[in-house]
Order: sequence, then C-alpha cells, then structure tokens
Amino acid sequence: MTDVISLLTFPDTSKAFTAYRSTVIDVDDRSASHPRKTPRLDADSDSGSASRSRDSVKGKNVDRSVPVRIQVHGFAVGSALNKAYDNLFVRLSRSIRALLEKGSDELSTTYESVYTACRGVVCVAGRGEDLYEMLKVEIHKCVNRLAEELEKTNKEGVEWIGHFVETCAWFEGQVALLESLLTYLDRAYVLKNPSLPSIHDLAFTRFRERIFSGYFIVDKLQKGISTWVTWERNEGQVHIHRPFLKELVSHLVTHYVYDAIFERHFVEKTQEYFSKESYQMVEVEKAKAKVFLVHCNQRTNEEQGRARDVMSDGTVALVKDAAIRALFEGRLEWMAKEVFMECKGTTDLKKAYALFASVDGLPVLCREFKAYVQRTVQDIVKDASKDDEMVNRLLEFKSFADTTLKEAFVDPSTKQNNQDFAYGLIDAFTKGFKARRNKPAEQIAKHVDRLMRYGQRGMSDAAFEALLDAALALYRFTDDKDVFRTFYHRALAKRLLLERSASDDFEKAMLKKLKEKYDPEFGMGDHMFNDLALSRDIMREYHTRIRGDSSAQKLSVVVLQCSVWPFLERAKGVDLPSSMQADLDNYATFYKIKHQGHKLDWDHSLGTATVKARFAAGPKDLTVSLYQAVVLLLFNDETEIGYRHILEETRMGNLKIDDGELRRTLQSLACANKKVLKKRPVGKDVDDNDVFYFNAGFTDPRAKVHINSIQAKETAEENQRTQSHIEGDRKHYLDAAIVRIMKAKKELSHEQLKNETIDAVKSHFVPEVSVIKQRIDGLVEQEYLRRDEEDRNLYMYVA
Repeated sequence: MTDVISLLTFPDTSKAFTAYRSTVIDVDDRSASHPRKTPRLDADSDSGSASRSRDSVKGKNVDRSVPVRIQVHGFAVGSALNKAYDNLFVRLSRSIRALLEKGSDELSTTYESVYTACRGVVCVAGRGEDLYEMLKVEIHKCVNRLAEELEKTNKEGVEWIGHFVETCAWFEGQVALLESLLTYLDRAYVLKNPSLPSIHDLAFTRFRERIFSGYFIVDKLQKGISTWVTWERNEGQVHIHRPFLKELVSHLVTHYVYDAIFERHFVEKTQEYFSKESYQMVEVEKAKAKVFLVHCNQRTNEEQGRARDVMSDGTVALVKDAAIRALFEGRLEWMAKEVFMECKGTTDLKKAYALFASVDGLPVLCREFKAYVQRTVQDIVKDASKDDEMVNRLLEFKSFADTTLKEAFVDPSTKQNNQDFAYGLIDAFTKGFKARRNKPAEQIAKHVDRLMRYGQRGMSDAAFEALLDAALALYRFTDDKDVFRTFYHRALAKRLLLERSASDDFEKAMLKKLKEKYDPEFGMGDHMFNDLALSRDIMREYHTRIRGDSSAQKLSVVVLQCSVWPFLERAKGVDLPSSMQADLDNYATFYKIKHQGHKLDWDHSLGTATVKARFAAGPKDLTVSLYQAVVLLLFNDETEIGYRHILEETRMGNLKIDDGELRRTLQSLACANKKVLKKRPVGKDVDDNDVFYFNAGFTDPRAKVHINSIQAKETAEENQRTQSHIEGDRKHYLDAAIVRIMKAKKELSHEQLKNETIDAVKSHFVPEVSVIKQRIDGLVEQEYLRRDEEDRNLYMYVA
C-alpha cells in the first residue's frame, strides 16, 4: 500500500489517490445508522444493479441540494501525519547537526533529501518555527565548539592564525551550504517574520558575538599579527605564511570586525614600531639627514606595498601615514634644516618634499628652504675674498634653486610649482643681498660687462641672451639699483671708447631691455651712441681738410658730452710728446671753429695707440694705452731710464701726491706676462730707485701684440671714487625727494616723512633710516624745513 505521506508530498511523481484501493460508499446524512456496504451482483448477472452502481458513482442519483462528503477508510489521518512529520523533523535535525559539526562523517542522506524535507516541514507541516529554533540551538552549539577548539589549540603566532583562518573558512562554508539546503526556511518562514534574522545573519551574528567578543581569541589574533609584521620589518622579507594574513583580512571583513580587530591594532603597532626605530637612528646612531630620508622613503614604500598586498584598500593610506608620521614625529625641524645641507640633488629633495607633504610639514620645509637660501646668499655676498666669483656663484646657486623649485617642489595634484616656495625664494635672495650693501649690484654690473666684452664665443643668440637674462634676474633682488646703473654706465663707456664691445647690436638691445623693464634712466645709452656717431662724422670731415701725408691722418678723437658720459674730471693728466700734442692742438682749433662756445677738456686716460717696435726677433705692432705709448717713446732716445726720470718726463703725478698711474703703467710693461721693458732689480713692484731698459729679446708669435691696458681695468682708487660719487648722488636724491614731498604736503610728522621718502626713492635705492634723519636735519639747517614749536616731531615746509 502506498503511504499517505508519499501521496501528499510527491504528487508530481506518484499516482496519488488512484493508487489507493478503498471502498466507495454512499453516505446518507439523513440516516443515523452506520454506513454500510451496498451489496451488488456481478455485472454479468445483474446488469441493472451494475448500471445503478455506475449511475450512483457518476452522481446521477446524488442529491445536489446538500454537501457531498467523501471519506477514506483504512487509516487514522491525524496521527499518521504527525508521526510522519516528526520523523521528517528528526531526520532534518540530524542532518543539520551533522553539517554543523566539524570533522563529522558525511551525511546519511543526500542534499536533495534535506532540501525536500525542509520543504515538507516548513511548507506542508507548518513547523517552520520549530525548525528555526532548532537551527539556532545547533548554531550556538557549533560556535561554542569552535571557540573551545581555538582556545585549546597549542599553536602560536602566525600558525595559530592559519588555524583560525581554516576554522573561519569551514564555518562560512557550512553556513552557505545550510542557506542553500534550508532555502524554504529562509523564504517561506523567515521572510514572513521580519523580526527574525536570516540563516546567514543568525549564524554570523552568533559567530561574531562568541568568537570576536572574547579577549582570548582577539588577543591571540593581534599577537599573531604583531609577530608576523615585526618579523617582516626586521628581516626585510616576505613571511612564508603571509597568505594566512590575506585570508584573515577577508574573513574579518566578512564578519564586520576588520576595523576594530585588525586595522586599528595594526596602525597602533606601526606607530609604536617606527617611533622606536626613529629614535634609534637619530638619537642613538646619529644618522645623517640624507640617510634618514632614504630610510624613511624605503620604509614607507615597504609599508605601502605590504598593506596593498594584505589589507583592504582603505587601510593602505592609514598605514603609510602612520609610518611616516611616526618616523618624522619630533624630527621635522631637524630634517628640514639638515636636508638642504646634505641633499644637493633634486631627486632627494623631491622625495623630501613628498614625505613632508604627507605629514603636513610643508610649512616647516618652506621656512627652512627660505632660511637656507638666505643663509647661502649671505655667505656668498659677504665673502670679500671671492668678490670676482660672487656673481658666478650666485648664478650657480640660483640655477640650483630654480631647478629644485620646478622639479622637486611641485604640487602633485595641480602639477604646478608650490607658490609658497617660489615667493620664499624671491624673499630669501632679496634679504640675502642686503647682507652687504652696494657690492652685489656692483658685481652684477661687472659680470654683465664681461659678458658684453667676451661676446657669444660660438654660442647662439638665444643662449647668449639667456646668460644676460640670468644676470639681470639677480639684478631684480638688489635694492641698490643706482649702484648697478652707475657701474654699468661706466663699463659701457669704456667698452664703447676702447672698442671692446663684442656687438653694438647686443649693446643696444641690452640698453633697450634695461630701459623698458628695469629703469628708465638707462636711456642715457642712446645719447652715448649719438656722441660716437657724431665724433666719427667730425673726424672724417677733419681728415679731408688736412694733408694726406700728415701724421694727424692716424688721429682719432671722440668728443663726449660731460652730462652723458660718466667719467670724473681728472686732477692730473700726462705730458704728451710734442708731435702728438701739436696734432691735438690743430684738431682743437678746427673743432672750436666749427662749434663755437664748446669747451674741450682732454682726457688721455682712455686713449690708445699703436706703436711700432723693432726687436731682435723682428718688428712688432704693439697695441697699448696712451700712457704706455708715452713711456715707450722715451726709449727711442735712451737705453736705460730710471723711475724718477720717467716721472719727470711724463709728469704723471709726483712722488709726494700720487704717482700710482705711472707705477701701474710701468708694471704692465715690465712686470706682466708680455715684458717689452725690463727693470732692475727684478720684482713685481715698482720702486723709486728702479731702472728700466728696453727688452730687445722680446718674442711673440703674433705680428700684432696687445699689451694689457691697465686703464681697461678698474683700479681700487677709481672704484672708491665711484662709490663716493654714488653716495653723493644719493644725498641729492634724498634732499630733492624730501623737499618735493614737503612742498606737496606742507607739514608731516617725522615717521610720515620717513615713509614717504623711502617710497619716493626706492626705485633707485633703499636708504637707511639714519641717513634720512641726517638729510632732514641738514634741510632744517638750510631752512628748507622747520620744526613745529610745540611738536618737535612735526616738520613744516618753508616756502
């Protein structure tokens, strides 16, 4: 006989009620007697009876006005069903228990049977609540067994983590299996009861509460993590069990305890580890900043790589930040000061910038960068022993600073230079130049002079212009604009008069740039070129008016305006030979006739001459200064001449006042590399008792020999005169500015007048406050100003 449970449970594959043989009876509700079988004859013996029976089954004689009830006899329905459901529930419980018991034998039934049994218990028998409660108990027991196993195991460190990972993987796998097998419990029962957690949530919540809430297991986990990462940091290698940690992170994330158990602990241990390491390197081992910087960069890269390989993405930045902050904690000031002293390459400084940026230390680095630049510039400017190298050293350092700014101090997000560092660089150079007043501006002017004299020398126009622009970039940092202008003006004049300029086109372009971009007063160069052009025209006209065989045909005179050219009047010149002087007098007569009212003052200090000399090796053309020519011509008449006699003949100063010009001239002829004269006794200095004689044995491979002109170089006395001239001009600037301000304002306090004066002259120079006070007092004495009788700090303009 087919059982009822099979009929009810598997209608798609069974014959249902047609397979169950039973007697069909008529039930008469109106009769109180027990239903009884209706006797009938065989179909062949009583066709009428058979027909009546068939009609009854078909319902032809059924009273359709009342309900029809069919009863199946042969078993008790209620007790059989309950018993069947109980058996089904027991089998299902055993299956669940077996699935949640680690190491148990395989199920005694198939997964399909478990799935079908769950459907019968939940959907047919309606016992979802009982099944859910039973599952909850079994999950609790399972988790407790797992916890006890983890607590009792003898493994330690990373190996224990491996065992823990294995346990987590088994539990999560079994829960996933239960979710599949007990789908009807989740879908047909739990969904109808929103207050109940799903099978997954029920199992994971219990696992999280029991496993991750206990001190013992969490402590073992964190100790294992510390053991692993400490070993890797100390050994510099990948631990053989690193995959355990990757799996651990995955399980912790799955159970929502990664932040609390792993990430927070790992970051704290990272800070602790690298704080100790930083102290050891800096305080104990006294490591250099460059070495420490390389170490920090290496460590942060290692931590970042380890975090990317093992941990979640959000932890990578936290670990890297914790490592670098721990290494740099309390070291920023020291690192910033030392890094610029030890790191000269942009690569190292770029790494330093990135590290400082990661710990919000850029303000500290910027401050120290500015201090380093200012200190370096001051050291270069104040080194008087290397004044001639000052500008080259400044340009070299400026190039390094600019390169560092462009390549190292770059904001990674915008790819632009950090403007704080750029402004700091400008400010540092400006303050550094103030360490020595006037001298930087003077040396920059002389550096430009050398560039203009030497010319391109194979360089392209663009490369040569870049050199000039680099020098002018330094000019922007000096407050002593008038000093630069004065020395540049004088150097330009010498280049033009001595024909030492490499290119007039570059000279004019340079003057235009200086006039338009830096100082309008550089327009004086235009007048200088005009004077030279007019002088050439006058000389051509003069040469046409004299005899062709006249010695004056070789004469070249340049007439200069005193207001345009920067030379100071000389107290003493030189006595020229009579033939030379006659040619000059004839030219002066011609000029005065042409330009009546003009006065000519001769300045021979910048004059040049070509002298033909006959040596034993052959004749040479000597290009010399006019002073040198005058001295050499004396040896046409005498072989040996004493110093005192030369002084009397040339009258270049006197022994009591100043004979420095003559001594320098004789040094250039007898003590330099090209000795056309010799002296007794031999030496580098010229004394009053020295005797000079013609060096007939002088040799040189060239037919035209240039003897270095001593006047082409600025002497100490000339430099001092220029400085004095600058100081005098500054006084006039200040006086004029103060009077102009007071005339407009009528009355001002001392502080107001001081500020107004500085603002008025700052395009030329920045005066010292003490000098302004002296000029104000001088103007009060001269009665341009007066003090108020009641307030002595208030000045009044006197009309």
